[in-house]
Amino acid sequence: MRDLGRWLTVVQASGDTKDTRRILIVTAVDAERDAVLRGLGGDPRFRVIAAGVGPAAAAAVTAATLAAEGGAEPVSSETSGRAVSGSANAGASAGAAASAPSAGMPPSAEAAQRPGGYRLVVSAGIAGGFPGRAALGALVVADELIAADLGVETPGGFASVDELGFGSSRAGVCTRTAGALAAALRAAGLPVVTGPVLTVTTATGTAATAAEHLRRVPEAAAEAMEGFGVAAAARHMGVPVLELRAISNAVGPRDRDAWRIGDALQALERGCAILKEVLE
Repeated sequence: MRDLGRWLTVVQASGDTKDTRRILIVTAVDAERDAVLRGLGGDPRFRVIAAGVGPAAAAAVTAATLAAEGGAEPVSSETSGRAVSGSANAGASAGAAASAPSAGMPPSAEAAQRPGGYRLVVSAGIAGGFPGRAALGALVVADELIAADLGVETPGGFASVDELGFGSSRAGVCTRTAGALAAALRAAGLPVVTGPVLTVTTATGTAATAAEHLRRVPEAAAEAMEGFGVAAAARHMGVPVLELRAISNAVGPRDRDAWRIGDALQALERGCAILKEVLE
């Protein structure tokens, strides 16, 4: 199964080249991976891995997987840093364009003919939803991935790495695909929200922390722990990224009795069935 991605470079009868590289889906834990696999129904275009909890594990395993299976070449750290600069259109930077398709743009013939490799990376799993923005059981399609606690504490409060001039805490998505996915989910009658998904290293457990996150990112829809790490690895390899989350709990005071993990995993499964159709 691992070598399935080395196959299939297909040139259509019309002479157009079809990009047959696979899509990598990265979850944190096995239960999420299994829900995604059920939704995909054995589609060989996808590889699904459970990379572990948190942005560091997600980045390390995503980068290792992309590097091991070929495709885009790593971009420089300078270019990689620019690729994330705040725009939701930054699925791949101008500097990475020679290595991978830009966000929302069709693949080049050269990229489509490259053996193996991946054309898209998706961070997927369950998440907390901000009350009033993403309800339990809803699906969230990220329009931006934000490392919510990447910065420093100052006497005046939190300052992000963006404010400090040390890089960016924001990663863009492949906007055309994200929009198509959100539209398809709505058409299927599934509850869906678009908005930033925050990546945190400590899950929120108080109303005060939830309010602080919303103060920094008022439009935030959900909170998870891996998306920005996946995006950092994908950006380094010049591959566009998406994030798809199913809401299992409300962001705020920790109330295990109110969590609906089973419902969220079922929603994730249904969402991935639609994702499969969108990426035909």
